[in-house]
Amino acid sequence: MNGPKIYLQIGGQNVITQTAVSSFVVMVLLCVAGVFLGRNLKKRPGRMQVLTEKGVSMLYSLVEDTMGKHNSYWTPYIGALFLSSLGGSLIGMTGILRSTTSDISTTLTWALMTSFLVWGCTIKNSGFKSFLKGYINPMNIISDIAQPVSMAFRHFGNIMGGSVLMSLLYQALAAGSALVLDLIRSNGLSVIIAVAVLGVIAFLSGLKKEKLLLKILGVALFVLAAAAALEYFGAFKEIPILEVGLPGVLSLYFDVFSGGVQALVFSLLTMVYVGMACPPKEEKQ
Repeated sequence: MNGPKIYLQIGGQNVITQTAVSSFVVMVLLCVAGVFLGRNLKKRPGRMQVLTEKGVSMLYSLVEDTMGKHNSYWTPYIGALFLSSLGGSLIGMTGILRSTTSDISTTLTWALMTSFLVWGCTIKNSGFKSFLKGYINPMNIISDIAQPVSMAFRHFGNIMGGSVLMSLLYQALAAGSALVLDLIRSNGLSVIIAVAVLGVIAFLSGLKKEKLLLKILGVALFVLAAAAALEYFGAFKEIPILEVGLPGVLSLYFDVFSGGVQALVFSLLTMVYVGMACPPKEEKQ
């Protein structure tokens, strides 16, 4: 895995990077989605409007349950943070753009924003003197430093780790494809035909006995034989046959599920920290 590409430098400073481009694309997509879903609202809503209103009401409920009803005005920010995180993680699945959350600068910026919001709310509700008094205890200083660092590295580490694992998996499967197909092809056309026949027999046996594993084995053997035959006759140089299917299943976890979980965790932590700094009026001191 390499770092984000640098597209433009001015005075030795990175002005436009691959992460910045991905972030801009995510922002544009979210803005377009917001305009599309928010226009032409009707008293008798259609399916899309119902789903949109349901999602917005669920978001408001989550924020009010976590931060209190008096903090419901934070909902647009929390929603934007969650969607930016989720979209930033999923955009890496395009194969063209890089996941914004696999860059520590992105998650650290969000984490620092949370810290600034906490400090601002604390000063607003308790006063600047009370805010400074809190740092008499050195543990509060350590806590304020550890908070954004832990939030940033937790999100970055999970997304980056998934990207590294998927990259290693693709390399391993590419090497495995080359090894298996070379083994079949190098033994001649008779071996290729034998593997194809075994595949057909296994598949027909699976149909007769109604066993799924035999069907899958039969299809796998036949596909391997077909790929080896294409390479044998020179139609293709190398066919990464093992890279089909399995990476897509694992990507559902590392890219979709993990990205969604990390976006939710980051948003929840933001709600908890900011909510603690913005108590109800009767609890303010």
